[in-house]
Amino acid sequence: MPILSDVLRVFDELYPPGRAESWDAVGLVCGDPEAPVRRVLFAVDPVRQVVDEAVGWGADLLVTHHPLYLRGVVSVAATGFKGRVVHTLIKHDIGLLTAHTNADSADPGVSDALAEAVGLRVTGPLVPDPTDPAGRRGSGRIGVLPAPESLSAFAARVAAGLPATAQGVRTAGDPEQPVHRVAVCGGSGDSFLDAVRAAGVDAYVTADLRHHPVSEARETSGPALVDAAHWATEWPWLRLAERELLAAAEKHGWTLETRVSQQVTDPWTLHTPQT
Repeated sequence: MPILSDVLRVFDELYPPGRAESWDAVGLVCGDPEAPVRRVLFAVDPVRQVVDEAVGWGADLLVTHHPLYLRGVVSVAATGFKGRVVHTLIKHDIGLLTAHTNADSADPGVSDALAEAVGLRVTGPLVPDPTDPAGRRGSGRIGVLPAPESLSAFAARVAAGLPATAQGVRTAGDPEQPVHRVAVCGGSGDSFLDAVRAAGVDAYVTADLRHHPVSEARETSGPALVDAAHWATEWPWLRLAERELLAAAEKHGWTLETRVSQQVTDPWTLHTPQT
């Protein structure tokens, strides 16, 4: 059975904290490095319902993609939900580990998992990391479908490949246009629209696309845009991270139980179609 510091070394190799963006907060939030780890729960958000799941399942470690704290704090009092999360985790001897932008750019990382979920064969990063001599790390991914299909069929493929949310999947483009070469970016991705246009892809799958960037992209005859919920585009990484940890456990002879949370923690809860 590993201890927490053993598991941390695995994640530091998979997702080096030094590759996180300067504004990010990744790594161990709470937990005793000497504590034994038998059960590991993976989730996107460190919110109360996920922490309750970790407690109920008897997890020793909660691994999340999104950080609990992104800015400095002077108190973790249980008077707010973040302080309550910390108190609950410590009370039940559960560690909290975050891999955020260091998992986004990893090889394989968040966008590789998104590409796999929608049936793409990855050919390389959308925005390469200049420090990677192999040219595999970086932001977003470019991939190809097994065969061209219409945009409407591709949007249905995305909707089927990602967990369901109230938002669903929105698409901007001609429903009949062919789609074969696709860019993806898990999480908020409209900052990469220039790179997407330069890549010459047929479609771009991401989240949190705003009105003006989408409008401008459509006016400049750019690729079709497929917008899913932020949470949904990052959830597939949980399965990838779980596989990576279990592979390391097998290599080291560790006995570990893992679980990917099925709880939908996307903050939007209702979609009302208009007629």
